[in-house]
Amino acid sequence: MNHKLNEGAVSFRQKDFDKHKSLFGDLSSSQKPHTLFIGCSDSRLVPSLITSTIPGELFIIRSVANIIPPYKKGVNFPAISSAIEYAVLALEVENIIVCGHSNCGGCSALYKSEEEMKNLPHINLWLELSRPVKNRVTQMLPKATLAERDWMTEQKNVVQQITHLLTYPYVLERYNNNKINIMGWYYIIETGEIYNYDVEKGYFELING
Repeated sequence: MNHKLNEGAVSFRQKDFDKHKSLFGDLSSSQKPHTLFIGCSDSRLVPSLITSTIPGELFIIRSVANIIPPYKKGVNFPAISSAIEYAVLALEVENIIVCGHSNCGGCSALYKSEEEMKNLPHINLWLELSRPVKNRVTQMLPKATLAERDWMTEQKNVVQQITHLLTYPYVLERYNNNKINIMGWYYIIETGEIYNYDVEKGYFELING
């Protein structure tokens, strides 16, 4: 596997980098991304691929189940919060996308027992931020199939993280003044379809153009 990764690095330098040499030259000393993309850490979700963007366009944050911690001043080592702060206040991005996806292991783990999660203590603690999603889905769909439950959880989780995002005062201020767009995306791995959450309508619609 190391050999494959090394070959990939060489191939990038000899082929892909050369094709975009002037672009990387322009990006060498500064960046001006138009969008902050907050997505799940899942290897099947590739932000630049599903948005057809090139280097320099997206500022990317990845986390298990695309969870965004609510704003809290003075938290020790706030990795995700500091990245949001930098993207909004320093880079002045115009858009924020919160992107969840189908077959999300983090969302399905919300329904696992303490025994099943005992060897994953940090993940279990992290998922506490999305427990309200599990409770809401359980109340809404008490007799749901596994597929229905997961589908609803993954989408409700995107909405929950947008709620968390709006606890950041500088994000809320820009959103209320139409200085920043916030989008909630749901990506279906097996079809390539992406659904966008319509805040006014309260549901996800397929992006068609």
